[in-house]
Formats: sequence, C-alpha cells, structure tokens
Amino acid sequence: MVQIIDGKKIAESIKDKIAKEIYSFKGQRPNLAIVLVGDREDSKLYVNLKCKQAKGVGIDTHFYHLEENIKESELLEVINFLNQDDIIDGILVQLPLPKHLDADKIVNTISYKKDVDGFHKKSLERIDSEEVFLSPVFASVLKVLQEIKFNIEGKKVAIIHNSSIFGKSLAKLIANRKGEVVLVQKKEVENKKKNILQADVIITALGVPKYLDSSLVKPKAVVIDVGISKLDGKVVGDANFEDLKNIVSYITPVPGGIGPMTIAMLFKNTLQAFKNHRQK
Repeated sequence: MVQIIDGKKIAESIKDKIAKEIYSFKGQRPNLAIVLVGDREDSKLYVNLKCKQAKGVGIDTHFYHLEENIKESELLEVINFLNQDDIIDGILVQLPLPKHLDADKIVNTISYKKDVDGFHKKSLERIDSEEVFLSPVFASVLKVLQEIKFNIEGKKVAIIHNSSIFGKSLAKLIANRKGEVVLVQKKEVENKKKNILQADVIITALGVPKYLDSSLVKPKAVVIDVGISKLDGKVVGDANFEDLKNIVSYITPVPGGIGPMTIAMLFKNTLQAFKNHRQK
C-alpha cells in the first residue's frame, strides 16, 4: 500500500528545531531580506507565507516590494545594497522575475554567502560544499529520501524537468551519492519512456498538471513531485495522484509535500547564514 509522505509534518519538525536554536541566542535573530518584483498573485502568496512562517521561528524578514517595470540596473542596486548591509544574513529574490530582467544575472549578483536560495553559480558548482547553501528544493528531496530510509546508491533515478540548471544540478547531487541518473526534458519523455519505467525514483518538476501517470511509473517506485500548477482552480502536482496511489510505494502529495519543506529548508539556510555571519 502506498505511503504518502507528509511534508507538513516533516517541515514542522525542522522549524521546531530552528525556533529552539534561535530562542537560545538570547535576543539575536537571523535577518532575511525578501525581494519581490511585480504583483504575480502566486509570488505574493509565497512571499506572505514565508514572512508569516519566518516570524513563527524567530527570523526577522525585510520585505522589498518593487515595481514590475523596474530597470535591471535599479534592481541590481538593491541587491548590492543588501549584500553590503551588515544587518542582513540572507537574501531571497522571489522567482520568476518579469521577462525584461535577466534572472541568472540577478541571482548571481547576490553574495554567495547570503544566497540562502542556493541558486548562485558558485552554490551550484560546489553543490555539496559546506561553504555554500544547498537549494531548499534539493535539500527537501534529500530529506524525503532520508525520511523513508531510501539508500540511493546504485538505484536508478529519473529527473523529469523543464530547467537545465535545475535538472543538471539535482543530477550532480544524486550522482555524488552514487545514484544512476537519467535526465529527461518534457519533449524527451516519449523517447526516454523505457528509462523512466526502469527508475526506482522519479523526481518530476515540470509544472504540468497530472502529467506523470501509471504509463510512466513502474510498480513500487518512489515519486517525488516538485511540480506545482493549478487545474480547475485547485493546486495540483505533476503526478496523477489518484492513478498512482495504488502503484507506487511512496509519493509526495501536492499540496502538502515538497512545498512546506522548502520553506523550512530556506529557514535552515538562513539560520546557518546567521551563524556564519555573526558567530565567527
């Protein structure tokens, strides 16, 4: 019978530990700057959620809401200001950005020492180094495997993605743990269907509603659903949950799976950035 991985429960456990540690600092609190450009409803929702939950664990947030049509040079000035601001321990730029802005350039302007989202070039190049922060999404994937006591060494892992940076970086992380990785873009799914069907673990991050079904998943596989989108007004993942629930061994639901865990992992990175910064 399928076991549903309760991301909310895992996230609450992580946040409880963070809150206890911050409480022990006797008044010193980590400071996280969150930059939102424009008025995308989903982005505003995520930012509000992060601000609210940060307060709950003892992290102070500094919210910068910038106009949709801001010039790239002006946004870079804000990032550089935050890099230099000694109060700020971590910086998060909410993605996606408006199309006229170069997201890679913006992200790589953030000091890697404050890059708590883990998408700086240096963070990705040195993905398993203690000197950089691991992306909260990647950390959540590893945490899921840890929670279900799944040893990835020698296992086949299919990563279905629509971002080469995401796919290649996660593949490197899995390969470092001796997993056998096959990378699959959406356009390659049919050609690589045989590889996907051999996978012991499928990590999907397409943002295509209910795309992954029983025709692509072998019995007893583990499905980690990073994708999120809306269908008929409801938040859903890439995995067709109803179709897969009697086939797979473990699955992360959407909502309530990877999502809550990424916020908890963001706070964990922010706490570490604070300790790196303040407790030298």
